[in-house]
This record gives sequence, structure tokens and C-alpha cells, in this order.
Amino acid sequence: METLASLRAFTKVVQTGSFTAAAKALGQTKSAISKHVSQLEDHLGARLLNRTTRSVNPTEAGQAFHDRCQRILDDLEDAERSVAELHTSLRGTLRINAPVSFGVRYLADAIADFMMLHRDLEVDLDLNDRVINVVDEGFDMVIRITSMPDSSLIAKKIAPFRQMVSASPEYWETHGIPHHPSDLARYNCLIYTYLLNGSEWRFDGPDGISTVKVQGNFQANNGGALLSAARASLGILISPTFICHDDIQAGILIPVLREYTNTFGNIYAVYPHNRHLSTKVRLFVDFLIQRFYPEPPWDS
Repeated sequence: METLASLRAFTKVVQTGSFTAAAKALGQTKSAISKHVSQLEDHLGARLLNRTTRSVNPTEAGQAFHDRCQRILDDLEDAERSVAELHTSLRGTLRINAPVSFGVRYLADAIADFMMLHRDLEVDLDLNDRVINVVDEGFDMVIRITSMPDSSLIAKKIAPFRQMVSASPEYWETHGIPHHPSDLARYNCLIYTYLLNGSEWRFDGPDGISTVKVQGNFQANNGGALLSAARASLGILISPTFICHDDIQAGILIPVLREYTNTFGNIYAVYPHNRHLSTKVRLFVDFLIQRFYPEPPWDS
């Protein structure tokens, strides 16, 4: 604890540029602050501060030591705050954005269970399939379904998913079953418009990676709408398993090209870089990971 007190005194002197200002900020005497700094210098065997009658500035070694000390003190503050917050109920509002299909089918139930554990918490859930800006639009976190998360944000993997190609039994009976991804160019395919190059379907199979240019008379910016179209025998659906799993299990949709649809992605909880990440975000992300990873219900 004495070492921590010395570190806090030293960093405050560097930040304020004055022993007097540091003493005032920390509620100590100037002599006490000076003693802490001297003890650090004696311990390290290096001068940390250049002192004049008008100013106090860090030496080269002092500046490097300050930067490391500040990170240590910030981490300690985070740890202390986390422990304190764990002993109090979560409060405030957690603003979440998520894709519609995943939000309705799985996330809403997870939120309800989480709120049962934290009854003072409020949640504002925004469901849409467009890619939003987390910071500009004021969300605490977003759920993104992708193979490559935005490197400018922090992304925690909460679950995997697979892609499946399927259609109704009636559709296959009428049009026949494709045996290779290239065959799909001759079928009516249901296209997801929010997906980059949504009319180009990518496959990874026995003969390597291939891309097929598909076409169709129905497109939508929501996976649930495409699922309804597939149920109505309008065409062929390619979708994540968290959308089509139940229909495939029930025989409403029949999957094909299984050996070619070994394409995987992940579902991420994404939030801005922020040293002081709120406890409600951290606990909810951990809750989702425990619930869905590594074997989510939609891949059973």
C-alpha cells in the first residue's frame, strides 16, 4: 500500500507539474508528497523529476515510468470499481442494437433472463438489420453477425453459426435438387440485400472455395422475411442456422449441398474501446457467452 501511495503521489506531481498542486489534489502535505517521490527515486536508483524553483518536469526515465504507473493505477481503479459494483444491483439503462431475426428468436429471451437476475436494470433494445455506428448512435453494445468484426471496436465472440442452403420439399419436388453450388445459377434464389455482394454466394467444399452468382425474383433486408418466402416455396434460401434451424428440424425446409456449405461465421458482442467499460455491459456479454458458447442451440 505504501508503494501504491508513492505511485499515486508521483503521477499526480507529473500531471499537475507541482508538488503543491499534487498535495492539494491528494489531500496531503507537500512534504509527504516529496517524501513519496524521493522514496521512489531511491528505490529505482534514478532521478524521476527535474526540480526548479518554477516548475517540476519528468526526466526521460520519469516520463516512461509515469506512463507505466498510470496504466497500473487505471487497471487497479477498474478492478476496485468492478468489485464494488458487483456488490450493488445493476442500475441504469443498457442500450443494445441487434439484427431482427437473432434478436427476436434468441436475444430477447436472453435479455429477459438477465433482467430477472438484475431487476433494477432497464434495457432499450433496438432491432434492425442495418450496420449502425455504435458510438454515434449512443449504443452501449451491438450484436453483429460476421466473419470479420470491425477492428476499430472491441468484439467478443458469443457464439458460432453455420450457413445452410435449403428450400421447401415442394420446391425441390418441382425444380429438382442441385448437386453442386454452380447449379444454383439456374434456380430462383432468395437474396438478402444487406449482405455485401448478396447475390454472390460463397461455398467452401470438397473442391475448394467457390463463388456462385445467383438471381431471384424476391429479395429482402431481413432474414425472417426470406425464411417466410422459402416456407412458401418461392425459392432457395441460404441463411445462418439460427434462422433456419427449427424449420429444418421440423422438415419444413430440406437442406442440400451439406458438403459444400461448411461456411462458418460468428456472432459478436461489439462495443467501443473504453477503459472504463460499464459493469452492466461486461456482465451481459459474459452472460451471453455462457448461454450460447461454444455449442449454441441452433447448431445442434
